[in-house]
Amino acid sequence: MGKGGRAATPLARTDFFRSDKDEPHVARRKAILKAHPEIEQLFSPDSGPVPYVIAMVLSQFVMAYLSKYMSWPVFLIIAYVYGGTVSHSLSLMTHELSHGLVFKSKTMNEYFAMFCNTGMGLPAATTFKRYHMEHHQFQGVEGKDVDVPTSWEGYFFTNAFLKTLYLIGMPLAYAGRPPLVYPKAMNRTEMINYAVVVTSNTILFQFVGVPGMMYLLFSLALGHGLHPMSGHFIAEHYIYSPNGQETYSYYGPLNMFAWNVGYHNEHHDFPRVPGWRLPQVKAMAPEFYDNLDSYSSWTYVLYRFIVDDAITPYSRMVRAQKHSASLKKTE
Repeated sequence: MGKGGRAATPLARTDFFRSDKDEPHVARRKAILKAHPEIEQLFSPDSGPVPYVIAMVLSQFVMAYLSKYMSWPVFLIIAYVYGGTVSHSLSLMTHELSHGLVFKSKTMNEYFAMFCNTGMGLPAATTFKRYHMEHHQFQGVEGKDVDVPTSWEGYFFTNAFLKTLYLIGMPLAYAGRPPLVYPKAMNRTEMINYAVVVTSNTILFQFVGVPGMMYLLFSLALGHGLHPMSGHFIAEHYIYSPNGQETYSYYGPLNMFAWNVGYHNEHHDFPRVPGWRLPQVKAMAPEFYDNLDSYSSWTYVLYRFIVDDAITPYSRMVRAQKHSASLKKTE
């Protein structure tokens, strides 16, 4: 392999996969509901995760306090293994909340997402929601779906070394890409989100000092970087299959901490079904999902992304426009 850039390997893609068709989920949703109308019974919020989320946030505060007694090796191991997993789990809970899948009240979902952010040390939930709804409405549409990497990312991150750096820096890519590709003015709810987390961080700093704040931020950075939980960033929509399948589900044990976001085809087909119920969707309509390519290991997905010269940030499906059939709101 070369040292970097597009000339690193003759196998590396030089452009995204491109389609002039709608994303597959609207049509499949209609077909599944026609065959299995009972799935609509799953369309209601599920507050079951709330006690677990509260426990996670409080555990992060406890670990932040204890971090001042840790040696650097112990600090880094705990921040990666425990803190990274919990921080990423809280981030994925804000994904559930962005869809209104925990409480019936829109306001309760928004404020509970801000509470999740206090355990991460970063005010991201409200901004994430504003962009994520368009990821569902405009999957793969250039300039609208900021989940799709930029052309620069595809051009530059082409060999194993650079792709490893890409995974380590994934938090920067996901935080920096939206305002660059599709800038939006900050709204009132985002301002409240910032105020809540800044206040939480300030209070926490009074009790845990610099080591405690470093624990939260290291947990965030490590847990969203080269970490097994981060496998979903690649697994969800990077095209690994030769048939061009653009959304993939993961049916492995980390779904326990990810609120079943791994059931990603099921989620895009039915974004109104809470994560805890997504396995029921697959069980009710196996003929629609058993024939799709899927994963059992997010770690494998990350490993293959690094070592397979043919897979780069260009390994995504994009489409230039959205057909009217897919414009139905997903909130």
